[in-house]
Amino acid sequence: MVTLPAIDMAATGRNIIKLRQDAGLTVRDLQEMFGFTTPQAIYKWQRGTAMPTIDNLVVLAAVFEVSIDDIIVVDTCIHAQIGA
Repeated sequence: MVTLPAIDMAATGRNIIKLRQDAGLTVRDLQEMFGFTTPQAIYKWQRGTAMPTIDNLVVLAAVFEVSIDDIIVVDTCIHAQIGA
C-alpha cells in the first residue's frame, strides 16, 4: 500500500465559496467572468461534485488573488495499491 494525495472535492468547494465571498463576488459575477451561459458549473464546483478545469483554476486564482494551492484542498490520507 502506498499513500497518494487526492483532491478533497467537498473541501475545495467550500474553499471556493469562502474565497468568492471574501472577494465580494456572487455566483452570477463568476458566471459572467467565465462567459458561462448558466451558473451550473460554478454551483457544481461549490458543492464539490465537479472540479474546475486547470485553465479555470488559473482564472479563479487570479480573480481571488491567491495561488491555485490556496484553492485546492489535498487529502494525503488516500491509500492505493500500486501494481502492474
